[in-house]
Amino acid sequence: MTDTAPTDAEAACFEAGIKFGSLYHQFAGTPVSPDSADSVATAMEEAIENQPHCRAVDVDVREDELAAAIADAGADYTELTGRFLEVEIVIDYEGCEVVARMEMEDGYPLMRLESVEDRSSL
Repeated sequence: MTDTAPTDAEAACFEAGIKFGSLYHQFAGTPVSPDSADSVATAMEEAIENQPHCRAVDVDVREDELAAAIADAGADYTELTGRFLEVEIVIDYEGCEVVARMEMEDGYPLMRLESVEDRSSL
């Protein structure tokens, strides 16, 4: 019988996915304006950093894109979607560090692994 338990690196990658799912679906639809963008970004970072194994979260709101969407809509705010965000999440799980990012690619907020490093044997 083969061992099917996930490796620490695989578990760390899973944790990154959980964090992105939570971040995206918890905050999608939040009313946001250029004036509130920084506080929304901070709230997102602090909320996700509360989760286990999360070492750091950096959320940047693409304020030029946000301002353009608001101008096109003729309102003072719009709802938060992935097209307004660039996010980096760093996971530390059992000595494995995973860096994951979300940024726009071909019109879609793509989430992907940037790096997976097993530092447990260092």
